[in-house]
Amino acid sequence: MAKKKTATKKKASKKESKTAIKKSTKKSAKKKSTEKINSAVYVNGNLQGFHPDGAALAARLREKRRMNELNYEVNVFFNDRTNEVFISTDGGRVRKPYVVVEEGKSRLTPEVLNRVRSGALSWEHLVKMGVIEYLDAEEEENALIALTEEEITPEHTHFEVLSSTIFGVTSSVLPYPEHNSAPRITMACSMAKQSLGLYAVNFNHRFDTRAYIMYYPQKPLVSTDLYKSLNMENKAAGQNFVVAITAYKGYNMGDGTVVNRNSIDRGLGRAMMLKTYETEERLYPGGQKDKIEVPTPDVVGYRGEEAYKYLDEDGIVFPESQVTGKDVLVGKTSPPRFLEEISVFGVVEEKKRESSLSLKSGERGCIDSVMVTEAPSGNRLVKIKVRSPKVPEVGDKFASRHGQKGVIGLLLKQEDMPFTQDGIVPDLILNPHAIPSRMTAGHLLETLGGKASALGGMLMDGTAFSGNTEQDYEKVLKENGFDEHGEEWLYDGISGQKMKVKLFIGPVYYQRLHHLVSNKMHVRSRGPVQLLTLQPTEGRAREGGLRFGEMERDCLIGYGASMVIRERLLEESDKTIQLVCNKCGMFAYHDFVKNKEVCPLCGSEDISPIEMSYAFKLLLGEIRSMFIFPRIILKDKA
Repeated sequence: MAKKKTATKKKASKKESKTAIKKSTKKSAKKKSTEKINSAVYVNGNLQGFHPDGAALAARLREKRRMNELNYEVNVFFNDRTNEVFISTDGGRVRKPYVVVEEGKSRLTPEVLNRVRSGALSWEHLVKMGVIEYLDAEEEENALIALTEEEITPEHTHFEVLSSTIFGVTSSVLPYPEHNSAPRITMACSMAKQSLGLYAVNFNHRFDTRAYIMYYPQKPLVSTDLYKSLNMENKAAGQNFVVAITAYKGYNMGDGTVVNRNSIDRGLGRAMMLKTYETEERLYPGGQKDKIEVPTPDVVGYRGEEAYKYLDEDGIVFPESQVTGKDVLVGKTSPPRFLEEISVFGVVEEKKRESSLSLKSGERGCIDSVMVTEAPSGNRLVKIKVRSPKVPEVGDKFASRHGQKGVIGLLLKQEDMPFTQDGIVPDLILNPHAIPSRMTAGHLLETLGGKASALGGMLMDGTAFSGNTEQDYEKVLKENGFDEHGEEWLYDGISGQKMKVKLFIGPVYYQRLHHLVSNKMHVRSRGPVQLLTLQPTEGRAREGGLRFGEMERDCLIGYGASMVIRERLLEESDKTIQLVCNKCGMFAYHDFVKNKEVCPLCGSEDISPIEMSYAFKLLLGEIRSMFIFPRIILKDKA
């Protein structure tokens, strides 16, 4: 009995110890929860130590920076989720200035503003005083930034210096971006880079690979503050078009536009393309080198006297020559690629090779300027700049500053265009379906602003969040006796009848883009073929054919036009005639010594010429390289 009692006592002591351990762990957990964990402090990504209060440390460092006791380029970020402080001083960070707000009040007080206006304070002074603060992407996570001073609440820490700068440089140049959808702003920015204008004032002395110059660039009637600050008024890249929004004669469906031909005759959208061609007198191993000269008839590859008609005595084309097609710009001869056979007397006969620089096929223009200089290698280098006028034509691309791109669908004479009761004829007619789904209300606002600008004789401000409003434009239009919504009655130019509804019409700044149909137009009837497959080459630069792909093939199969398929994929592509043995089905060859066709496998002379694609012949050759010998079984036609 005594043994049993001791066993039960042991069990009881085990239970007591377990409960004691549980109580102790609960107490330690409570202690841990009440204890504050130190914040890790990182400087430029490297752990430097720990601090008992990371948020207070970050606030103290910012205070020191605003007191100019810490460099203004230092940024501090406290991550409350991970309880970490990140201090950044490294280079390469993108930082943006903001006005500091404390306890719901801006540090940029009226007194400070007056001192700035008087010139007593500069931007650097404002930064040192802690009025302006530069934040990087990390520290912005700890800031609550108001768009304007009027929106400040006690929770805000900063507000924007200029609210339009949230868009970036390119989109801040566009008028009313806040009224457009985000994808259209992105499109407008990319198309602004493609617009033709005056890219450099010294373009006459430059030899860029390809450049475009607009003849008559204009200032936009509606611009922004940043547009003026960047001096873009003197580097304009567009013109003010009078734009009417309506469907007209079916030629402006989708993104098509109807353009006034007489406006183009007066210079609307006209530009020129400057393209540079260059060639070098290269030095070859063995002391041989190219020579710039007028090639003579004994040169291998001589192109005929007509091709060299614009060359001067030195072998270089003279300025202001009108060149077309494949006219030679710089005559050049090169040494032969391989040494020719030694003659009877043991003298190597070298024939020069024609390697002149010529204009690309399909291009035309006038020789603008010629430069003879020296390449980095020390060889003689010749650069030819060709000037080509680019008059707007059907297929050329235009775009407003709101991502409303379109191509010319019809050039219409002025007398056939609609006109207002004042005799105003639009330069461009835009399809109304381009507006609702794309949500480019900024385009409509610019039209109103352009109209008010023309009537009021002043440039309008389209800066985001702070520019002229719709009400400002309505007031100007009303004062000048126009409809406040920008609508007018128009009359059909062909019938003379009054249109059934008023049309929205006004000036809009349009850009001509460098996607010109004359540079993209491509046609081929015959031309070079690839060396391996004997199929036509690919691409406009190589005078290639137009691709007839799988989908086009499937369309013709579905339609049943089998002879058209044969013509496209065989006759006009890589048709070849191969000799096939009737006995064994292998390829045969023509023995020129015995003047007969022979099968190399079975020796049979029963050979038939067979039409096939050269690509198929190559396929059979590749299969044979794997020791698989396909045979072509021939049957007589019924």
